[in-house]
Amino acid sequence: MEYVNQSQWARAMPEFEAVLKTDPSYGAAYYHGGQTLEKLGEIDAARDFYRRGLAASRDPHTRGELEAALAILGE
Repeated sequence: MEYVNQSQWARAMPEFEAVLKTDPSYGAAYYHGGQTLEKLGEIDAARDFYRRGLAASRDPHTRGELEAALAILGE
């Protein structure tokens, strides 16, 4: 998140992926990774990241955030 806070989005994405390799069900990484991809202008990749999070997460709050993010992107 430190890279995100510094607007270093391209540097942040490998960190989100590394977290997800360690814990594939960590929903916050999908949400923040998707947000980061949006900031990079990679909207289709952001959608895919959110969808991956929905498939992996069982937490209702996280699922709600991921569903809302997808809805904002028109899905």
